[in-house]
Order: sequence, then structure tokens, then C-alpha cells
Amino acid sequence: MSRIWDISQTLRQGLPVWPGDTAFESEPHWVLDDGCPVNVGRFRLSTHSGTHADAPLHYDADGLPIAGVALETYIGPCVLIDVTAAEGLVRPEHIVYQLPERVERVLLRTFRQFPHERWEPDFTAIDAAAVELLAERGARLIGVDSPSLDPQESKAMAAHQAVRRNRMAILEGLVLDGVPTGHYELIAPPLKLNNLDASPVRALLRSL
Repeated sequence: MSRIWDISQTLRQGLPVWPGDTAFESEPHWVLDDGCPVNVGRFRLSTHSGTHADAPLHYDADGLPIAGVALETYIGPCVLIDVTAAEGLVRPEHIVYQLPERVERVLLRTFRQFPHERWEPDFTAIDAAAVELLAERGARLIGVDSPSLDPQESKAMAAHQAVRRNRMAILEGLVLDGVPTGHYELIAPPLKLNNLDASPVRALLRSL
């Protein structure tokens, strides 16, 4: 039987978010009691909360919103690569010997242990040249456990722009602790949010 790994963060109060972005909040709206037959909650969050998919609109003024992206990009074969030895930026030399000649989706593990309880400002980002290498091998999607492909203080957004040029998709904030490197089926479609720049996802890996 195949095994499923849930590689999503739990959306919750206290979830670390990008500095200055919207904190996650939730509360009951209706409460099941003698006068009400159901519980109904409500929540407030950033489109980039937790594990999420960036839409092209996030880094391209003319890009598609998240409701317009092709869902098949987020479902299908992928390879998980360990790049925890990289410091600062994941460069082509960190991945080239682990990368198949042809690949559709690539997930990169940069954290030795995912920081569930704190924001990590000096996370390992992705060099644009590494994105270009993935594109050359056929990758349509890049996924990372860090909160962004680019460093926190980046204004040029070089990795995101490399993704834009190569028409790739992005998943960020994955939780890859305890998942062996290798080949899987990825299942991580975004929500159909109209005119928005990203969407939280419930990301899963299924063994092949």
C-alpha cells in the first residue's frame, strides 16, 4: 500500500508569518447549543499563510491570479531533494548530482528541522541559476520548505523572476521533516480564490 505524508503547516493562532503580514485569527461565529444546531467558525489570514502556492500575479502585474492556474501542475510525479548543506542560497552545484535528467516537479528541503514556532529571517533561499537548471530539466513546479524562494530582504526577486520566465509554479512553506528523499506523487492544488495572488494548500506526498 502507498503511504501518504502530510507536508502542510497547520493553520492556527500563533502561526509565524512574513514580518508585517496578516496574522492568522480564528473564532466561533455560531456555537452549537440549545438555540443553534451547528458550529460555524470564521478566520482571517494572509494568502501566504503557512504552506501556500504563489500565483504569477504575486510577482508579475500581468500574471494569472491563483484561480486561473492550471491544477495539473500541482498534481503528479515529483522528486524530493535534500539541500540542507547549502548555506544562504541553494545553487546549481547543490542539486545537479541529485537531479534526474528529466523531472516535472522538484521539492527542496533546506531546513534540518522546520521552525514551527518561530519566524526564521535567515532562511536558505534559492539562487536563480538553480531555478534555471530545474527548468532545463523540464520542471514545471518548484517547492520549498522556506517561506520564499528569495531572501527576506530581496527587492529584485531574482528566483521568482526566473520562475516567471520559465512559466513554473511555486509552493512555499512545505514541511519536509522526516520525509525520505526520493520520488513521490505530489497532491497540492490551491484554492480557487478569485483575483488573489496566492492560496494556502493542503500539500500531500504519496509514495509510488
